[in-house]
Amino acid sequence: MFRSHVERPARAVPGPAAVALLVALALTLAAAARAAAPESAEKAPDVPKRPAADAPKADEDGIDPDKLYSALVRVQTTAVPNARSNATLGREREGTGTVIASGGVILTIGYLLVEADDVKVTDNRGRSYPARVLAYDHPTGLGLLKTTVPFNVEPVKMGSSAKLADKEPVLIAGWGGIPDTALAYVVSRRPFAASWEYLLDEAIFTSPPTTGWSGAALVDRKGTIVGVGSLVVREATIDDPKVPGNMFVPIDALKPILDDMIRTGRRKEAPRPWLGLAAEEVQGRLIVARVSPDGPADAAGIRPGDIILGVGEEPVRTQTEFYRKVWAKGQAGAEVSLRVLQGIDIRQMRVRSIDRVEYFRPATMH
Repeated sequence: MFRSHVERPARAVPGPAAVALLVALALTLAAAARAAAPESAEKAPDVPKRPAADAPKADEDGIDPDKLYSALVRVQTTAVPNARSNATLGREREGTGTVIASGGVILTIGYLLVEADDVKVTDNRGRSYPARVLAYDHPTGLGLLKTTVPFNVEPVKMGSSAKLADKEPVLIAGWGGIPDTALAYVVSRRPFAASWEYLLDEAIFTSPPTTGWSGAALVDRKGTIVGVGSLVVREATIDDPKVPGNMFVPIDALKPILDDMIRTGRRKEAPRPWLGLAAEEVQGRLIVARVSPDGPADAAGIRPGDIILGVGEEPVRTQTEFYRKVWAKGQAGAEVSLRVLQGIDIRQMRVRSIDRVEYFRPATMH
């Protein structure tokens, strides 16, 4: 599910010919989409091997490749030795970060930063900088880090994810430059629920899929960032035919909380109740797949294989129903009553929720 740590050589700044080709490809796709949008991702127009003689220049659409790639960095983190997340995310993690504010404030996907003890970023010239976790936000899944030494590059402007249209061409830009950049189409925008008590009211799905999704910048034809790479998914489209792709957290989810995250490390609102269980939807039932060791659900006696029937007296069958009913109970610390089928017995189990951040192991103090 998540991109594992792989040692890779530092990338050089993309050469002018490679940059020109990438921009020309992006603009060709944009022009084709404006002229006649494809009916599906599978019917996307063929990309020419070289730009047409009358292809627009990069600055006409606001794309500046040099600025874009200088603001993309390789993020490498090592979690604390006893990190609770090591079992699911691994201790060594790697992905892409995008400079979005002055002073070296870098946006990435949050799971790279969970329980991170050692953080460094590498620019597109191979220069490494020490960094620290600045903020983490579980509701969106986004994270911020900041270099501990000056890192003065021009930030990438934030665009509007709400203005993305289906079948719109986009760039999925990774830290490695041209080799880590892919062309794709927006194929759907819809809610996204996952087993780890995670729900987005709207996520962005693109296709075809790319392997360099972790923290990658989703860039529109204006050169602005409109999303942050989170996952590879089997079904990116809503309607048939189902095609694989990637899921991105929309940049609009960051805008209301960005100032608070930079200033305090988290959003201003009170944290939601977190139970510490992963539940999967199986044939109309919500089955517990995993329980976080020593978490609230574990302490309450909930075990893998249990079936969650309801929150209080209200029935639940989907992850979305489950989360919304749990979060409606108040903020972290609220007691949540779950109706659970254990074996042949139906039990009413009381779970004392916590703030998910409290479950993480603290970083080592250097």
